[in-house]
Amino acid sequence: MTQSGKLRMGMVGGGPGAFIGAVHRLCLAMDGDFDLVAGAFSSDPEKSRLAGEELGLDPARVYPSWQTMVEKESGLPEDQRIQAVSIVTPNHVHHGPTLAFLEHGFHVICDKPLTTSSKLAEAMADAVQNSGRIFALTHNYTGYPMIREARELVRSGQLGAIRKVYAEYLQGWLADKLEDSGQKQAEWRTDPERSGPGGSLGDIGTHAFNLLEHVTGATMDRVLATRTMFVPGRPVDDDAMALFEMSDGSNGSLICSQVCIGRENGLRLRVFGTEGGLEWDQEHPNDLRVHWKNRPTELRRTANPYLSAPALSLGRIPPGHPEGYLEAFANLYRAFARAIRNQEDLEDAFPTVIDGARGVRFIEAVIRSSDQGSWVEL
Repeated sequence: MTQSGKLRMGMVGGGPGAFIGAVHRLCLAMDGDFDLVAGAFSSDPEKSRLAGEELGLDPARVYPSWQTMVEKESGLPEDQRIQAVSIVTPNHVHHGPTLAFLEHGFHVICDKPLTTSSKLAEAMADAVQNSGRIFALTHNYTGYPMIREARELVRSGQLGAIRKVYAEYLQGWLADKLEDSGQKQAEWRTDPERSGPGGSLGDIGTHAFNLLEHVTGATMDRVLATRTMFVPGRPVDDDAMALFEMSDGSNGSLICSQVCIGRENGLRLRVFGTEGGLEWDQEHPNDLRVHWKNRPTELRRTANPYLSAPALSLGRIPPGHPEGYLEAFANLYRAFARAIRNQEDLEDAFPTVIDGARGVRFIEAVIRSSDQGSWVEL
């Protein structure tokens, strides 16, 4: 620990021009559990240096590559080296750093999707198991209070046997070939060498997939899917649709698209059982609509005392005050810190490497189904 009792954190990625790195830095600091003390912020050593300078870090702890960071941090005394690392790189640079940092005894929290192939995902899962260290994956929507309330409603049996599940994630920012303009976020997300084989599937489809399994507690067994590259010349999908069947006997559909003009971040989940149903919309994250067979629909709101204890534990401010994306991210970092410290927490307080590996298999199953025109098992 640092003198303040905080865990010492390093970061790989998140340098100049990055979006998600700044989000991670805000959220790892929100509860005072971590001090960011080291990093390899870019594959360009000069950009990494500039990022460290801007963050006020000791220049000796700002590294030109993640490989150098592993070597140098491992050589520091135990009371000085980092204890955990946050990996916020493009998808193709998740696997290598994860394995190296785990091998040298560091805990890892990594941005989604887990990696670019199921073979690499299996290697990462084996490395986590063999290391005895904590690994968390930042599917941040699982950190929303009303998603935890939805999960409690489903898993307590209050909605009865689940029959139908619908998940959609609609955006419009890639409706044109933005990657040709030099926009960094569009460039790597549409490059299969960096994003992996899934475009919208990897970027947002895996969020929808993770969310529906997290809430229902069931696993997706098989899919019948199609994917499309609507923008000419784009080598990865910018739109995909899948029918699916779940392990609990329910079925439904998952849609992800980044060409729906006017949609900003339209992640939505609907679950229907024999006794009731629920609906949650990420653009209105403090609201959860709950439907009942023989009584009026309820609107449940974040931080109100009628919520379940797990949902209340994820709220941070009084009812009526907006909270959402950053706070949900911070909830995962807080849970990660608690796991490192071996403190009690919620069940499934953060997505694991196993959840991440399932997300990669989902991407591959959708691609195979689309190519074959048939049902495919995950």
